[in-house]
Amino acid sequence: MPAIDSGKIIKTLLEHGFSVRGTVREAGKGDATKELFASYGDKFEVVVDGVFDQAVKGVDAIVHTASPVRLDADDPQELIIPAVSGTTSILRSASTVGSTVKRIIVVSSLAAVLNMSKGTPCVLTEADWNTPEVEEVKQKGGAAPQAAKYRASKMIAEKAAWDFYNEGKARGSVEWDLVTLCPPWVFGPVLGAKTPEDFNDSMKTWYNLIAKEQGELPTWSKASWIDVRDFAQAHILALTKPEVGGERFITTAGPFLWSQWVSIARRLSGNLQPEDGTDDDVVYEVTFDATKSREVLGLQYRGKEETADFILQDLRTKGFLP
Repeated sequence: MPAIDSGKIIKTLLEHGFSVRGTVREAGKGDATKELFASYGDKFEVVVDGVFDQAVKGVDAIVHTASPVRLDADDPQELIIPAVSGTTSILRSASTVGSTVKRIIVVSSLAAVLNMSKGTPCVLTEADWNTPEVEEVKQKGGAAPQAAKYRASKMIAEKAAWDFYNEGKARGSVEWDLVTLCPPWVFGPVLGAKTPEDFNDSMKTWYNLIAKEQGELPTWSKASWIDVRDFAQAHILALTKPEVGGERFITTAGPFLWSQWVSIARRLSGNLQPEDGTDDDVVYEVTFDATKSREVLGLQYRGKEETADFILQDLRTKGFLP
């Protein structure tokens, strides 16, 4: 039984026959999630546990996805402290005497991999870490760019997970193994969303810029993406493949420009414009190499057209698009 806390991942685990225990810090916060998965009966439960000690009892694996996503922190510690403490707290609970946990998946981010000190264009791998922005945030504190504060918190939290794991293995106090997944923008329908206001940040951006064509398209070319279904599948593979323990994975279908998504969405909707192209010859500032996730994890990735079609159909079905 994995103990986890995220929608599409929960659904995919349940569909694969796992029993799932979700965690919330306050009573009532898991009610909507319980309602969403009520058809699975006692295969899904939600527990209130601020320190995770009770939540991890009797589970075989943990997927830790929770980390603050904010771009309005005055002090970077507002992001760093909860990101690190949330991660190390669950690792500590999984390391208590009598623990049955065998594997822990920590969802990090490509924000922890990004390293612009290499210049552009560049190709980054699992060996790369975002040390430049961590140093920038240390030096500038609250004056650091908001995005740098967030990205630094992701790197520091992932590093803390690896330090805990490696030190515990050396002492013999850790009997589980660790896998970290580093995703980019995750695109796909948001389970349980009643209105577009319920979307997460990634899908709210996609909905406004691509589906509604509202707002100015960003022109930077260092972003990457993954279909939500592929990211959920990455968790299944990371849970069930013994040989991937102790590994870090970049999980991305590839880089993108927002203009590419607009052209694809227009084509799928029969509204292609003369200015629409493929941008196939673009030189991306940053490319994240996902070879390891393909060859070691065994993950296969959908293309932009399939993902855009999936999203647009879902938006129309729910009445969010005409």
